Formats: sequence, structure tokens, C-alpha cells
Amino acid sequence: MFSVLAEANGASTGSLLMTFIPLVLIFVFFYFLILRPQKKQEKQDQAMRDNLEVGDEVVTNGGIVGIVFSIKEDTVVIETGGDRSKIRVKKWAIAKNETTHEDDSK
Repeated sequence: MFSVLAEANGASTGSLLMTFIPLVLIFVFFYFLILRPQKKQEKQDQAMRDNLEVGDEVVTNGGIVGIVFSIKEDTVVIETGGDRSKIRVKKWAIAKNETTHEDDSK
């Protein structure tokens, strides 16, 4: 009688394990294919924003193209248009730096 209960208990443990393995594999799949590359991209974007310099040509998330006029802690003033109008935007709104810089470390 005890061997029947042990076999039934072992079968349910194996069945439970087989139920959770696909779920764990899905989480691992999402981590390596979605979450990890997204965090890497966020780090690259933050590094780009931290390395902005006055005179860089930038594009905002809204598509505004301008030249960095001044940089504060969390805002950037960009100069745009032929009439040299200035716009203050948050740093997180800078999508791309189109100015190429040569590394001094080479």
C-alpha cells in the first residue's frame, strides 16, 4: 500500500515539474530576447545623453532637429530653425546625437 502511495506521489511531483519547465523556459526566453537587449539599449541611450556637448546636432523624440546651445542637469536648450529660436527640452527627449566625435582614448 505504501509503495502505491509513493508511486502516486512521485508521479504527481514529476507531473508538477513537467508543468513548470515550459513556464520557466518562457521566462528565460523573454529575458534573453526582450528584457536584456532593452536594458542594454537604455544604457547606451543614457550614455549618449550624458556625453552631449554644446554644438552637437541632436534629434528629439518629437522629430525636432537642432544644435545644443546649453546643457543643464536634466534639460538641454537646443537652437533650431533659420531664425535661431531656442527650445528647452528634457534630456530624456533627446533621441539621437548626429554629431560624430573622435575618441581621445585611441
